[in-house]
Amino acid sequence: MEGCVFRSRNDGYPAGTSMAFQDPWLKPYAPIMHRRYLRYRELCENIDNYEGGWDHFTRGYEKFGFNVVSEGIIYREWAPNVTSASLIGDFNNWNRNANPMKRNESNVWETLIPHRSDGGLGIPHNSKVKISMTTPEGEVIDRIPAWIRRAVPESDINSTYSGVFWHPEKPYEWRNAAPSKPENLKIYEAHVGISSPEPKIASYNEFTENVLPHIARLGYNTVQLMGIMEHAYYASFGYQVTNFFAVSSRFGTPEDLKRLIDTAHGLGLYVFLDIVHSHASSNVSDGLNKFDGTDQCYFHSGDRGYHPIWNSRLFNYGELEVQRFLLSNVRFYASEYRFDGFRFDAVTSMMFHHHGIGVGFTGNYAEYFNEQTDDDGILYLMLTNGMLHNIFPNIITIAEDASGMPGLCRIIEEGGIGFDQRLAMAIPEMWVKLLKEYSDESWNMGYIVHNLTNRRDLEKTIAYCESHDQALVGSKTIAFWLMDQEMYQNMSIQSPMTTVIDRGLSLHKMIRLITQGLGGEGYLNFEGNEFGHPEWLDFPREGNNYNYHYARRQFNLAQDSLLRYSKLNEFDRAMNLAEQEYKWLKSPQAWIYLAHEDDKVIAFERGGLLWIFNFHPTKSHVDYQVGTGSAGSYKIVLNTDDARFEGHNRVEPHQVYFSIPGERHGRPQYIQVYIPTRTALVLTLRPE
Repeated sequence: MEGCVFRSRNDGYPAGTSMAFQDPWLKPYAPIMHRRYLRYRELCENIDNYEGGWDHFTRGYEKFGFNVVSEGIIYREWAPNVTSASLIGDFNNWNRNANPMKRNESNVWETLIPHRSDGGLGIPHNSKVKISMTTPEGEVIDRIPAWIRRAVPESDINSTYSGVFWHPEKPYEWRNAAPSKPENLKIYEAHVGISSPEPKIASYNEFTENVLPHIARLGYNTVQLMGIMEHAYYASFGYQVTNFFAVSSRFGTPEDLKRLIDTAHGLGLYVFLDIVHSHASSNVSDGLNKFDGTDQCYFHSGDRGYHPIWNSRLFNYGELEVQRFLLSNVRFYASEYRFDGFRFDAVTSMMFHHHGIGVGFTGNYAEYFNEQTDDDGILYLMLTNGMLHNIFPNIITIAEDASGMPGLCRIIEEGGIGFDQRLAMAIPEMWVKLLKEYSDESWNMGYIVHNLTNRRDLEKTIAYCESHDQALVGSKTIAFWLMDQEMYQNMSIQSPMTTVIDRGLSLHKMIRLITQGLGGEGYLNFEGNEFGHPEWLDFPREGNNYNYHYARRQFNLAQDSLLRYSKLNEFDRAMNLAEQEYKWLKSPQAWIYLAHEDDKVIAFERGGLLWIFNFHPTKSHVDYQVGTGSAGSYKIVLNTDDARFEGHNRVEPHQVYFSIPGERHGRPQYIQVYIPTRTALVLTLRPE
């Protein structure tokens, strides 16, 4: 069963439940997990037996929509409610009678547009098209084809979109193979449109030329692209998708995006797509909503089909044609655009009928296995992960989940949902809480350590101290929390180092370093946050008079050596390059042996390195004794107080620390260090 292979397990447990017997608190829910796994197998087997197999089923884009064959262009569409349909467009002068469609027993409508007498395509490349349908009530409705691969706005003013038949004469020629699958993900989350210092919409080509080299230089190994799937409303940040198989035309052509991905591969970067299958735009004229005149084509009908906060439509994941559409959509991006992985947006909403709204998950397992659990949504996620990981062995899937669903990142045969990693959404919330509600003197070291390490065993986590969520208007980035009083006036190295800027620079570096070092098996940063971007992110919309001033990233600030932003940028690079050398993200969770509340010191070992953080706002520690598990001499790998990073250079860069026999903090050796206020040191054993 290609695409849905079942891995045999001889662990003696009922199928799909071994995870529950490794965790005694999950054991009461093993029967539920078993039933869910059997449903998963049944779905897979039905597709294999009755839909031509998994390989065929997940290539829906080769059957539906527009496909060029030897005799012409075949156009197919699933529209169960309508009584007639025809294809209209520039090619037939929008004549509803010129190209009628025929319906089969599966409610799929089809028409063939033969080649012209000179051998040319019956529909010219880059011409506009729509499907015109008649409902049982006699209403004529025109829609953009659901499987369309390009959609463009009808005018610069009107944001309504039209479908476009896209079939360039020369397909894109790929030049670079994807790099090896990274085991230590360092993700640069980015949005193409804002990736320019100028107040405008940047293009795929500008991103390729200007931003990819920046990402590679900083030492990230993965770029995660947001807002790629076509969305009519730019200010939705790409989360109100209208055309699922079309990439955003406002940034350029499909070939431009392929060049971006190809170039990223040549730079050694994996490329992830931020994929939105949790909901869809409620637009009717240019989206999937009421595609066949009903509110239930692709979506649940009634209240269940509408998200009460997002004002968007919710998919019916139990419907076969919805499964075909969404599974084929994921495979399309992996095959056609060669994305190396996917970050699945808002999976909490998919897994629960309450969508996580007004629910404070406590970690009680009963919260995950009850009548509020949406089995169809979970099964769809299992199908997606099962398909992707079997067809594309090097693919990586990441879940954005706020619930803490157990097994989200365990393999399906163990009772899991099949993701590779999950986002540690509680970590940025912790940093915001500390910066917003507490003075530095009140920061609790145990609280920090607990939140950075509170993750499920055997389930990998992507740690981050801030993402795009914290950069959006209405929220505040870490740089803003720390320095918004002065960061417009005192970020030049020629201006005085004020106490606000000094504190902000120091904690900005320390927060990022301890998050990457302690928080997970991967790390994520949103573009611009690495150098403390001085402005929030706000897309042009009615509320700001459609202003582009805040819909940009001022990379020029990071490139100016006279600005302190450039020093934060260099620290980010040094941190990532050190991780690339020592690979602590792929190392087991840290051995934490010191979280001293009075001294405000945290110390731990991970990746063969010794990490020491002094968060005390006023107190530097001289000859501070820190335990270590290995005897020998230690040198500095990273020092947040280094002058290169706009620190005070209070620690000699070539300082060597010699271990001393004697138990400290449960370790057999210790070293004595000078650890200045608001400074972090990362040390490694020197080779003998």
